[in-house]
Amino acid sequence: MTRLLHFLTAGMLLVTCLLFGSRLAADDQGGVCQTPQEFPGTSSLWNGYEKKDFEINGRPVLVVIPRQAAEGRPWIWHGEFFGHRPNPDIALLGRGFHLVYTRISDQFGGPVAVDHWNQVYRELTQTYGLGARPALVGTSRGGLYCYNWAAANPQKVSCIFGDAPVCDIQSWPMGRGKGKRSDAEVAKLLQVYGVTTEDELLKKVLNPVDHLEPLARAGVPLLHVSGDADDIVPLEENTRVIEDRYKKLGGKMTVIVKPGIAHVHGLDDSTPIIEFIDRHGR
Repeated sequence: MTRLLHFLTAGMLLVTCLLFGSRLAADDQGGVCQTPQEFPGTSSLWNGYEKKDFEINGRPVLVVIPRQAAEGRPWIWHGEFFGHRPNPDIALLGRGFHLVYTRISDQFGGPVAVDHWNQVYRELTQTYGLGARPALVGTSRGGLYCYNWAAANPQKVSCIFGDAPVCDIQSWPMGRGKGKRSDAEVAKLLQVYGVTTEDELLKKVLNPVDHLEPLARAGVPLLHVSGDADDIVPLEENTRVIEDRYKKLGGKMTVIVKPGIAHVHGLDDSTPIIEFIDRHGR
């Protein structure tokens, strides 16, 4: 009888939310009926769409708002370099997706960044009513943010699109293989993780290639686009490692290789990216 009453109560709550234009907020404790607030902050235009700039936890966040939100209020969350090669974003805005970017640069998807993303996620879903499972877009080093947050929150991710993404810090910025080394970026990495040597760093670092099992178990689909002449974030040391390990774990992944292309992002025809996110990101 108790279980039946609980079921009926939950059903009435859902009906009430639907009738009055509210939603069940996507929090960790279960659904709470609430009406989403409008996004605060400064308004401007981004490619003809309204953009709101505000702060969460003292850091800048931007949200680009579709003219008509799709059912479930799906959204795309960029790890870094928002606005670069924007054709897929513009097309998906037209299909009802929101766009989100929170700037927390020079954290390489480390623990501070993951914690901040957790706070942004809670605010955007609970207060502003965005959907429970965003599509993540990791461009270059943005891949570290997307994969590390997704590994910690696999049930909150609909799909991941990696655009020449960094997946192993030993490749970039450490340059221990074919990737180009950046001493300046390695120094920042050491500071992020509070260590003084690279050996200590490798014991503590959150590295996407080593944390794929939660995503495979959750059935998160992946798409990567990479050039086979990329000498900064080499295909073989990043995307191919992810592909090999993910498929062995039973995960689904598509890789589009651009012959003769270096560390250049996007596709001349963005259709595969648009269709991937539109199919899996709702």
